[in-house]
Amino acid sequence: MVARTSQEEQKRRRRKLLVRGLVLGGAAVGLPALANALIASRSRRLRSAAWGRAHRYAWKQGEISFQSLGDGPSLVLLHSFGPGHDSEEWRPVAELLAEEYRVFALDMLGWGRSEKPKIQYDDELYIQLLVDFIDDVVRERAVPVAAGLAAAYAVQVAVDHPEAIRGLALSVPSGVHIYGDEPDLKDALVHRLLRTPILGTSALNLYTSQTAIARYLKRDVFAAADRVDAARIERHYHSSHQPGSHLPLAAYLSGYLNHHVEEALARLDCPIWIAWGRAAKNPPVETADLWLRHASTPIELEVFEDSGNLPHAEAVAQFCDRLQSYLVALPD
Repeated sequence: MVARTSQEEQKRRRRKLLVRGLVLGGAAVGLPALANALIASRSRRLRSAAWGRAHRYAWKQGEISFQSLGDGPSLVLLHSFGPGHDSEEWRPVAELLAEEYRVFALDMLGWGRSEKPKIQYDDELYIQLLVDFIDDVVRERAVPVAAGLAAAYAVQVAVDHPEAIRGLALSVPSGVHIYGDEPDLKDALVHRLLRTPILGTSALNLYTSQTAIARYLKRDVFAAADRVDAARIERHYHSSHQPGSHLPLAAYLSGYLNHHVEEALARLDCPIWIAWGRAAKNPPVETADLWLRHASTPIELEVFEDSGNLPHAEAVAQFCDRLQSYLVALPD
């Protein structure tokens, strides 16, 4: 009940802000179009990553940018979704884990430095991306270390392709009750409007303004507001204003990236490690019990007291230490 109430409140706030943007976009045609063009012109191209080795994977739906580090058993780090999210959230963890592991940190299609084609973005797209990335790039059994909704995709891949997965490490995962629902008619309408050139762009520009991103990171993502500095806000702002970035964000905000994994959990046959921030807002730590209840395989749960939705970004050393204890115990 707590989980459902939290999700409904977040959806209500999000829709209110998006509808406000749609109304402002529809107030006139010329002014919003001019404002959108100005915002686009001020957003700079993301710089090349200053960590790891940069690569491009020529996937069938578009080029994927990823960083590789270290040597050893393979880990695939998958970022969470939201305005400006990409693989940068994994950088400190990747650099520590690279001392013992072969680490891949990718920007999902439509996010960060990866290509942003004009296609329909949904959960199945990202599930297939993970399957193909492991087959074509990693080329050995791997452990996905996945945050948020990406955790649901990793679970599905582990069920459908058990030969590719050694284990699963999930950070504040979604997909059980939270972000597991199919889009409803209201979601479909919002999604369609968000994809329109002027109305949708105006709404998403409002949703990804620097003020809105700062509020989102401080209120909904991090446990302590003082961890959200100007550089982090700036990074999320520019990442969310790359050409084409509004389409995957619109899909996420409208529920088209949701993926229900309760049934998949019941068929899972590999050990799971889950990290949860005590101060996580959506999904809250109380929903961890749902994962424990539905899984057919043992789950090791670690709760990080001074963290929110990204314990891997807020408690880096502790996160890596606990994760490595799980990894060394995995069967070959």
